[in-house]
Amino acid sequence: QVQLAESGGGLVQNGGSLRLSCAASGIISSIHKMAWYRQAPGKERALVAVLPTGDTAMYADSVKGRFTISRDNDGKTVTLQMNDLKPEDTAVYYCSADIQMTWASRINVYWGQGTQVTVSS
Repeated sequence: QVQLAESGGGLVQNGGSLRLSCAASGIISSIHKMAWYRQAPGKERALVAVLPTGDTAMYADSVKGRFTISRDNDGKTVTLQMNDLKPEDTAVYYCSADIQMTWASRINVYWGQGTQVTVSS
């Protein structure tokens, strides 16, 4: 079994900062990429940032220059540093990871439970 545990989030004022973290645990052979998505009320879930293993990060245009995705040395924790937050960043943020449980198994996508980020104007 694989689990993604998210932390961080909360309420912040316009222009403030928050830091989200997501730790993968369980039977893990390799993690191919980790990413953050968000879903605002009435909207579809959308990619915010993705960091493939051994590759460069990519960001949604709306967060470029404000958000930074990173992974720790063991590659199992992904962090999203969010600066200069705006009311339109308000959403539930989800962590995802493409994980192989063993070297021979398929790659499956796992999701965190989601964490609320609310930016007040």
